Amino acid sequence: MSKLIIRKVAVLGAGVMGAQIAAHCANADVPVVLFDLPAKDGKPNAIADKALAGLKKLDPAPLASKERLQYIQAANYGSDLEQLRDCDLIIEAIAEKMEWKLDLYQKVAPFIREDAIFASNTSGLSINALSDGMPAGLRGRFCGIHFFNPPRYMALVELIATATSEPAMLDDLEAWLTTRLGKSIVRAKDTPNFVANRVGVFSILAVMHHTQRMGLGFDEVDTLTGPNIGRPKSATYRTADVVGLDTLAHVIGTMDATLPTDPWHGFFKAPAWLSALIEKGALGQKTRAGIFRKEGKKIMVLDLAQQDYRPSGADVAPEVAAILKNRNPAEKFAQLRASAHPQAQFLWAIFRDVFHYCAYHLADIADNARDLDFAMRWGFGWSMGPFETWQAAGWADIAAAIKADIDAGKGMVDAPLPAWVFERQGVHEAAGSFSAEAGALKPRSSLKVYDRQLYPEQVLGEAPKDRGETLWENDGVRLWTRADQDARIGILSFKSKMHAIGEEVLDGVIEAVARAERDLDGVVLWHEAPFAVGANLQQVAQAIGAGQFELLEKTVAKFQQASMTLKHAQVPVVAAVQGMALGGGCEFVMHSAHRVMALESYVGLVEAGVGLIPAGGGCKEFALQAHTLAQRAAGGDVYLYIQNAFQTIAMATVAKSAQEAVGLGFAKASDDILFNASELLYAGIRRARAMAEAGYRPPMMNPAIKVAGRNGIATCEMMLMNMAQGGFISPHDYTVAKAAATALCGGEVETNAKVSEQWILDVERAQFVALLKNEKTQQRIQHMLETGKPLRN
Repeated sequence: MSKLIIRKVAVLGAGVMGAQIAAHCANADVPVVLFDLPAKDGKPNAIADKALAGLKKLDPAPLASKERLQYIQAANYGSDLEQLRDCDLIIEAIAEKMEWKLDLYQKVAPFIREDAIFASNTSGLSINALSDGMPAGLRGRFCGIHFFNPPRYMALVELIATATSEPAMLDDLEAWLTTRLGKSIVRAKDTPNFVANRVGVFSILAVMHHTQRMGLGFDEVDTLTGPNIGRPKSATYRTADVVGLDTLAHVIGTMDATLPTDPWHGFFKAPAWLSALIEKGALGQKTRAGIFRKEGKKIMVLDLAQQDYRPSGADVAPEVAAILKNRNPAEKFAQLRASAHPQAQFLWAIFRDVFHYCAYHLADIADNARDLDFAMRWGFGWSMGPFETWQAAGWADIAAAIKADIDAGKGMVDAPLPAWVFERQGVHEAAGSFSAEAGALKPRSSLKVYDRQLYPEQVLGEAPKDRGETLWENDGVRLWTRADQDARIGILSFKSKMHAIGEEVLDGVIEAVARAERDLDGVVLWHEAPFAVGANLQQVAQAIGAGQFELLEKTVAKFQQASMTLKHAQVPVVAAVQGMALGGGCEFVMHSAHRVMALESYVGLVEAGVGLIPAGGGCKEFALQAHTLAQRAAGGDVYLYIQNAFQTIAMATVAKSAQEAVGLGFAKASDDILFNASELLYAGIRRARAMAEAGYRPPMMNPAIKVAGRNGIATCEMMLMNMAQGGFISPHDYTVAKAAATALCGGEVETNAKVSEQWILDVERAQFVALLKNEKTQQRIQHMLETGKPLRN
């Protein structure tokens, strides 16, 4: 069978979802044609053009870099349908109206190739009904493909087959979505709202029901149903505002209309207060008012009793907070059930009713419990799925408690729990997860694409991950291998909290590379996100407090040694980067021989935020880049290439994607950018092996780097003076930025002088230590440790 190749995508519908799906395809280097209706006035593509212009304004940004926009072409259904013939994948993403979708299918069908895939991005309409309304020749290549908003950042895509969808097509599409777009796939059944929205919206309805029943405030409920129970910060009602209250009401309406026999059907109604807000046009975040609204700097919340907004700020009761801090799930749930406090009773009720709903409907809505749990993790940001939570809290005890509440009339409905609930001790085991439909455990997918995920996300109760063979470790790092992948490629992982870089990590990196040079063919620097949050500030603050500045200078020298050890290792060092790589973490990335980066990598030299400059070789690397670029340019002016680096360091700019990291000089155009972070280690090992097989040779130390010198420092200072006079920077910002300029320009030497790499390392180290002795920098470090936020002083 031939491999699926998608050279171009068409997206039908330039609304919020359609435009962002197009953006994410463009992020992945796939050209896109974005269609919408022809405009009644002006240019025919005005509707799609407006949607594309809007992509640049959205936050979080749907585009991984602004340049991606050029790969999306606007089109309209009136004159441009011929362009569909060039598209290998067509994604329909228009409004959730069956008749509109079917009408569009008839219009576009003559222009779709017989080997192209046609998919609907519906959030809940019947995929089979949509398939039945299209020409017979397209039905085998048709399916549902439900992205979650925002498509770039939300992992979940629900893939829904029809009765006639070709199995091989679905497998190929799943593989493409997984690797090319970086998505986590759940195969959903063709039931209303599929898996995640079915459970997620029910969960919201249960919260609304118990909010009203117990007379709690919306802000009080959000305080309870956010991170305190492993849910996102937006909790319940703020999530509703973000999604849009009209959108939420529409999804609730879909459940009401399509699930008449659901035992919970009586609850599938938008509350009167929600309908009233929608009628007034208070739709949530998009109208700047909904359940919450902002007045100046104050967050206000709707108070139903007062029929007006009041300041938001409810807290969790101390006795309930104490229960939630209990790390033993069984004890925590027992305490919630036993407590008479309304907040505790509320929490038990919403968990109980979601457990009840999921168990009752598992056979109807999901292939197995793992898919349902992952759908809630990936689609709604829950830290654990409902079945995982239940199992962690003691399956039999929770089942008995739910039954007791149902028998006592305390549940939302009196529908009994399925018999299988009482026949099992959980749903997740090493052999697989329980399928209520099959009455058996189901293993994970056997698709080859998942062989690339050496450490996939797991549900509670699955077989433990293979941690490989340890070759050497200290308190800071572990050097190990996976014999099933390549026993001669070492994996170097940091063990510190947030992978902060302290003395033990520096010692570990230097020793591990020495061992790799002796015994291995390459090294992959990998651990789960974050990659590294920079130097261990706690150690730095302690040394400052003790006046140990000589020790600090030696530590900085060791940091530079570790960076240079990575760069000049006799075996290739590949940095596999995901999440934050800040400060010293960024410098380790810059010094590696090659980078394999997840798209969602946030990389930057942020030392200015604590009153310091990069001194682990970051300034030196930018000076070296400027020298190399200047050699290729007419005139050879180094400063032209220092300017951007100076602004990047002085402003502590962080790349908001791996693509931006390349543009800012933290990575190279030749590096690998992966969209699925679970594939990083696999790709890193293979990249290290390829480099070793190609006869990798480390770069030589450059003894003659042309630097900007005094004139470069003076030019940077002129820029700083203008900023200071305009009130854009503080006096200490000026001091820190001048130190960065001094290091980038090679110190107080003649302009265009040639210096060695070691010279620049010495300059940046001297500037760094001088700043450490500055009281203003010490204040910034202490403030960061105490608050986690930068201080402007």
